[in-house]
Amino acid sequence: MKIGIIDVGGGFRGIYACGVLDYCLDRNIRFDLGIGVSAGSANLASFIAGQRGRNFIFYTEYGLRKQYASVRNFIMKRSFIDMDYVYGTLSNHDGENPFDYDALQKNPTEFIVVATNAETGEAKYFDKRDIRQDDYDTFKASSSIPFVCKPYFVQGTPYYDGALGDPVPVEKAFASGCDRVVVLLTKPENVIRTPERDEKFAALIRKRYPNAAEKLRQRANRYNESVALAQKYARQGKALIVAPDDTCGVSTLSRKPADMKRLYEKGYADGEKIKSFMY
Repeated sequence: MKIGIIDVGGGFRGIYACGVLDYCLDRNIRFDLGIGVSAGSANLASFIAGQRGRNFIFYTEYGLRKQYASVRNFIMKRSFIDMDYVYGTLSNHDGENPFDYDALQKNPTEFIVVATNAETGEAKYFDKRDIRQDDYDTFKASSSIPFVCKPYFVQGTPYYDGALGDPVPVEKAFASGCDRVVVLLTKPENVIRTPERDEKFAALIRKRYPNAAEKLRQRANRYNESVALAQKYARQGKALIVAPDDTCGVSTLSRKPADMKRLYEKGYADGEKIKSFMY
């Protein structure tokens, strides 16, 4: 039986999934396929590499630094989050907290990173073959929130956050051969996403990237439809949705350490739900 796990990201709310994944590492729970969207791609990369606790430090310590996320970054580099600092300066082999590239490649778990082609608006599914030592551009592309960040170029093509193209890639998991799938959400399962903020940001990128803007405008509906599909699979016993009952005050770009720690602990506790689903 092939079992997959999806981490949908959600900016700093991703620390919830980080807690779930640390629980899985502590209990030696492994998966055959991981699909990461936005911050979820970095979460799963460290999980597959076996680097327990690494993501927690990125959220609660590095995330507070101005080099990581700040208005100054937005003014100077047109990106509130400096992707090159996060996935380069900090993560390279000689960085402050190196990503274990060799462990990722040696682990038999398949890995897919979802980004969105800014020109076409279509989802792009990167895999391990697109990741090289000290070249983590796929994570940067997957995490580039429209307008908040400029699109990140990979081999000459601009990409935005994977949530535009495929916010909850349940269908992709089953199309990739999974028999059962764990879906990590970072909002309560029954929260209906609304489009107001997405529509504002869509208007700001429409002139340069009209197709990506349209996908951003539709994201809330596609997210809600995808969660509903995951719920359908859950009723059939083919999926398990793990989601917080509340977000502890953490939002996409909020950075309050105490709130993030509480959300992490909530994720770690909720990780226990996976044991019975797996076995």
